[in-house]
Amino acid sequence: MITRISRNNIFRSLVLIAVSSTFSACHSKTDDTNQDKDTTAVTALETFPLKKGILSADLSMPGELIPYQQVDLYAKENSFVKKIYADVGSEVKQGQLLVSLDAPEINSNIAAAKSKLQSQEAIYTASNSNYNRLIETAKTPGTISKNDIDQAMARKNSDKAELEAAKSAFQSVAATGAYLDIRAPFNGVITTRNINTGAYVGPSGKGSDMPLFVLQEQKLLRLVISVPEAYTGLLKQKDEVKFSVKSLPNQHFTATVKRLAGALDERLRSERLEMDVSNNNKKLLPGMYAEVSLLLPASDSTFVVPKTALVSSTERVFVIRVADHKAEWVDVKKGRESVDEVEIYGKLQVGDLLIKVATDEIRNGSTIKTK
Repeated sequence: MITRISRNNIFRSLVLIAVSSTFSACHSKTDDTNQDKDTTAVTALETFPLKKGILSADLSMPGELIPYQQVDLYAKENSFVKKIYADVGSEVKQGQLLVSLDAPEINSNIAAAKSKLQSQEAIYTASNSNYNRLIETAKTPGTISKNDIDQAMARKNSDKAELEAAKSAFQSVAATGAYLDIRAPFNGVITTRNINTGAYVGPSGKGSDMPLFVLQEQKLLRLVISVPEAYTGLLKQKDEVKFSVKSLPNQHFTATVKRLAGALDERLRSERLEMDVSNNNKKLLPGMYAEVSLLLPASDSTFVVPKTALVSSTERVFVIRVADHKAEWVDVKKGRESVDEVEIYGKLQVGDLLIKVATDEIRNGSTIKTK
């Protein structure tokens, strides 16, 4: 009996010891976890006082070089190519003959109009001479009646009107004949030729959809860029820009802003800017893409912070202000950027303490220990 009671007591004692050990271990682990959490919440972070400054930034964007002038040359009349005087790569001067065309029906019309003009000139010459002769004869009283003189004058005036009409018809047909000679409208380079001798050509949409030639002015080019809406007010005429092209990586070029569209493209929400680029040595080619660098000087002071102080997430852009040792997320908008700094706009004041290296892991309202 005594032995049985002693064994039960021993078993109970072992159970109590095991439970106490387990509880002590759990309690110790919980305390350690809470202690680590508290330590993380008060980690010392570097801050800086917010100040205003003037930030001058460089904006890089793609641009395109296009000819200062470009024209597609078509035939005015349906005709055949008679002789070609220029080819791809030819440098031509304004007014230079590029191609002669042949249209037999136009030549026939010119000949007919010329013949009619000569005939009408002869008729007018005869009626005019008859009128002058009657006037001279009528100086002797009673020789010529007034009615005869009036009829002669009417015939002369009618023949003169017919002569003027014949002249106009001939000039019209002759002008049509002038269309058979295609000339360069300005100095430039032939970049495309789509014809050969004997080919049938005509106006666009009738005889052919392809131009006879494409002429470009290449010694002066246009550099075209599209500036985003946020930067449109920072550029003006005569501002200088720098650019480079891939084919000449070690060379840098400059250009001056000449033309601003004054309106935003509805699709891109950007303003078109054009710069004139002198290209006398023809190193640059129309159609090249350029990497353009624009200097954007600030016109007024704004809040300028290190880029590390700005947190950009999918939902918001913010900085973290420290007030009464508490973190406060403040939504801001970005302005211009340099290599290390960025302009910000928001409900901030000069002297606010901001965390220098901010992340979204620093929760809004958490306790902050500053260095």
